Amino acid sequence: MGLFSRKNRILLKELIKTDFKLRYQGSAIGYLWSILKPLMLFAIMYLVFIHFLRLGGDVPHFPVALLLANVIWGFFSEATNMGMVSIVTRGDLLRKLNFSKSIIVVSAICGAAINFGINLIVVMIFALFNGVRFSWTVFMIFPLFIELFLIATGIALILSALFVKFRDLSQIWEVIMQAGLYATPIIYPITFVTERNIVAGKLMMLNPLAQIIQDLRYFLIDHANTPIWQLINHKSIVAIPYLLPILVFLIGLLIFNKQSKKFAEIL
Repeated sequence: MGLFSRKNRILLKELIKTDFKLRYQGSAIGYLWSILKPLMLFAIMYLVFIHFLRLGGDVPHFPVALLLANVIWGFFSEATNMGMVSIVTRGDLLRKLNFSKSIIVVSAICGAAINFGINLIVVMIFALFNGVRFSWTVFMIFPLFIELFLIATGIALILSALFVKFRDLSQIWEVIMQAGLYATPIIYPITFVTERNIVAGKLMMLNPLAQIIQDLRYFLIDHANTPIWQLINHKSIVAIPYLLPILVFLIGLLIFNKQSKKFAEIL
């Protein structure tokens, strides 16, 4: 059955609507949490890392860069975490209907993408108040988001397939994500690393998340934000973080499809 057959498209739409409604059900302020949560985290990071530790002082509009990176990381974290548990939480649906199981994981990613879109609007408004001037390069959001979506979906597919058998995976992934937060130029500019160890900075930029964050900072905020092609001269090496999301997505799909035949009986 094709992933994007009419039946699967209808099911995907309903799953996205249901998940989004249930996410904030019973909450006093409801959907506003999708905006307030990243803003509250940004406020803490701003006070600690910019106001007190003075990180990013040499980068124009660094508070905007921090908020943007926080929103990107928030999407990746939400997409992979929600995607990981999606098959287990929808076990009843798997036993009742015959459809492409990956639809369940994709619906979780799409739910995170809705939040990302809302938060991105907040970033743009904040950027305008901060004096950022947008140009045509703002449209680079779309190809870079596709890259972000691919790597998040690929990892979520792998995690969801493994989580069916290994429930401790959620604890392990939480630790990995915490380490990833500090190993990615989110709370500090990439120059903070390159000025101390240029090799470490180049290796860090091979991470697609770091590359996406720096590219978006470069195209949306200011050209003072160093993208990977300004840091590494070798074209084949520069291509690595751009190709990795496609590879991860294909591997994730392969692993998921192989394991999905056993989901119903395990659950």
